[in-house]
Amino acid sequence: MQHLDRIYTSQDWITLLLLGCIIITTAVKIIYPIRFQEYLKLPLSNKYFFVYGKNDPIYHPFNVLLFIPQAIGVSLLIYKIITWQNPLMGIDNSYLYLKILMSFVGFVILKIILEKTIGLVFNIEHIIHQYVYQKLSYRNLMSVLFLIFLFIVTFITSINKDLILVFCLVSLVVNAIALFYSYKTNGKLIITNFYYFILYLCALEISPYIILYKVCL
Repeated sequence: MQHLDRIYTSQDWITLLLLGCIIITTAVKIIYPIRFQEYLKLPLSNKYFFVYGKNDPIYHPFNVLLFIPQAIGVSLLIYKIITWQNPLMGIDNSYLYLKILMSFVGFVILKIILEKTIGLVFNIEHIIHQYVYQKLSYRNLMSVLFLIFLFIVTFITSINKDLILVFCLVSLVVNAIALFYSYKTNGKLIITNFYYFILYLCALEISPYIILYKVCL
């Protein structure tokens, strides 16, 4: 009988990260109970932005705390997919997850800085602020999907193509709903400045991800 080497990587640190995400989200719910309630209604209503999105800065503690689970979840999902395709990569590169996490956080921060700079240059700071605030809020909420998926592929079943496909489809639908509400809120503004809106989408919503994809290949 031929013996095969079994590649095993510890899941303890992943469990701690997921537990940390739950603790952070619970802490936010306790610290901001009313705000958190309104926040959870975002898939059904954009009332949250009329109450909190106008005057609050993007770096409000509520947003920053909820961004942490998003960063952890997205980076962990990327790590899971990479190590699923190439199991040895996670063993040979012990700091792979940390590199992914730092790259993701740096990418998001740099993108926000660029967007805020454009708003300052074209004297549309308020408009850009609202758009970035809404986008960050929706994506923080979407991180719940990432965490649910991560719990499934960590504790219930192994990651596979079918699960990834289902997750991608659900994420696309949720993201489409979020974009619909965001663009609906700013509908008149988008129509009157349609050229600049298309230019913005190409420059800061599509190009960065294409560049990132090419770099990661």
